[in-house]
Amino acid sequence: MMVTERSILSGHGITIRAATFQDWPIIVQFNTLLAEETEQKRLHPETIAAGVQTLLLNPQHGRYFVACLESQVVGQIMHTREWSDWRNGEIWWLQSVYVLSEFRRRGVFRELLAYMETSARSSAIVVGIRLYVELHNARAQDAYLRLGFKQADY
Repeated sequence: MMVTERSILSGHGITIRAATFQDWPIIVQFNTLLAEETEQKRLHPETIAAGVQTLLLNPQHGRYFVACLESQVVGQIMHTREWSDWRNGEIWWLQSVYVLSEFRRRGVFRELLAYMETSARSSAIVVGIRLYVELHNARAQDAYLRLGFKQADY
């Protein structure tokens, strides 16, 4: 397996890389925090741990990318795959987007997204990127619109 990374926020030492299996505990922690913050839901620890581990071991389901400050993971993004027969290609659905609160509004999500988009563009079969956002999460909706996402008619 090849691990690649890209430096961002010059002078801050932050890098973006594909997550590895060793990242599963922090991804579980971030997903747990995400569910609590956005939906006031408590995730079952064993279920979320098994789900994260399964995805990390089976990239045909999707992949996680993480933002790191030195050895600390400070953000994440994940995509799953959907085949579109109408478009004869794969659509990547963004999920599990999380950045630690003290690193928000510093470009971490923008760089996670850019890294993921670069990966998508390098694939001959990816034809689009989509995401769901909670109706009450106006802050996230604004961020996605500023980054070029458009509201779908679904």
